[in-house]
Amino acid sequence: MTTVDVRAVLFDLDGTLLDTVPDLHAAVCSMLADLGRPALPEEAIRCYVGRGIANLVKRSLADSLHAAEDDSPAPAEALASFRRHYARENGRRTQLFPGVIEGLQAIRGMGLQMAVITNKAETFTRPLLEMTGLAEYFSVVVSGDNLPRHKPDPMALVWACGRLNVSPTDALFIGDSVNDFLAARAACCPVFLLPYGYNEGRDVQELACDAIVPTIESAAKHIRFRAS
Repeated sequence: MTTVDVRAVLFDLDGTLLDTVPDLHAAVCSMLADLGRPALPEEAIRCYVGRGIANLVKRSLADSLHAAEDDSPAPAEALASFRRHYARENGRRTQLFPGVIEGLQAIRGMGLQMAVITNKAETFTRPLLEMTGLAEYFSVVVSGDNLPRHKPDPMALVWACGRLNVSPTDALFIGDSVNDFLAARAACCPVFLLPYGYNEGRDVQELACDAIVPTIESAAKHIRFRAS
């Protein structure tokens, strides 16, 4: 397996560090109930996560992955309902994936800087990092509404590297989806992918990443600190 020499490690959040789908599913079902619509199964939400709240709402209303393919806004009433319910549900059922803490501790022990780059809105990201004990590991956090564009656009990755004072080529990105893969490749970051996350119904084996790793702990064994 590939070993990378880097100065920083960037992480996706949902589906990479945290299993947040149970909370997202509860909020989606409450939103649908507000609108007089039937609930969706949790597995559907696992496929619909990945491009931010507005796209999750659009996909859930249409019960279709393809509802995020246009640039039309999510209906305001539905979006407001989802945000209200998710503010209540955020963190209630979320779980760390196995090996996350062990991996983060190992990477921090190498002297590497770490950042989180997520399409989740900041109002939900910060509390979730605190609730799960992850906040202490990251010197930079970029949420989906902090910048004009979000993943799969590379803007957030490049911006985070600027904050960490490293070149994108010196920063490994670890994620779980095609959006993470495309953002990393566009930013010229090496990229590891995890097979257990939310990849819009696709298999990460289809993607030409630098490595597929079973856990964050395993990923840490294939990372080395490179001095500037």
